[in-house]
Amino acid sequence: MACLNVKECPCPKKTCANNGKCCACVIKHRLTDSLPYCLFIDNDGDKSVRNYYEKLKERFETHK
Repeated sequence: MACLNVKECPCPKKTCANNGKCCACVIKHRLTDSLPYCLFIDNDGDKSVRNYYEKLKERFETHK
């Protein structure tokens, strides 16, 4: 099935087969329990969902 959702991609990995193919990218990252570049905040190189939530928690706890 062809990906109908092809966009300009902010991800720096231009050599990735899924670059610009949002639906394929999201599927790949869901299977690897990680987040696409366009969805994570300053992650210190860790794209895991756990790290994403930890960063969100820090962000909202410091802005109370």
